[in-house]
Amino acid sequence: MNNNDILRSIRYILDLDDAQMISLFRLADYHLTREQVCNWLKKDDDPTWQNCTDRQLAIFLNAVISEKRGKKEGPEADAEKRLNNNMVLRKLKIAFNLTGEEIVKIMDLAGLRMSRHEVSAFFRRLDHKHYRPCKDQVLRNFLKGLQMQYRPQGIDLP
Repeated sequence: MNNNDILRSIRYILDLDDAQMISLFRLADYHLTREQVCNWLKKDDDPTWQNCTDRQLAIFLNAVISEKRGKKEGPEADAEKRLNNNMVLRKLKIAFNLTGEEIVKIMDLAGLRMSRHEVSAFFRRLDHKHYRPCKDQVLRNFLKGLQMQYRPQGIDLP
């Protein structure tokens, strides 16, 4: 999945408007304009579409964590420069305060059957022998399941 699709999905799940998106970025001392937000949310074939970088998505996800869970004491962690699906999944797990069992249920809502052990493999260290990369299909189904849980009467995600 590309970062713009992830950003668009999370915005829909949390029912955020442009002003709320901008204020989330400001939580992380990242200033952006409404135009930037709108350009990230446009479809890929729009001529004014702009790519949301890994760092920008990490800033947004960290801000969602701070907003939903409260700010951590001490200095703010720097946003990652590179993100992968496993890191996005981990940040969403933290933001929504989910257990492994709850993630299994969310995946099941989206029609993807996984065991708790399969899910836990996504959260292991890269060098762990049971680490498993989170593929686009898994992340897409997780976001779809989150949507079904938090906005069940809404429209389907892209």
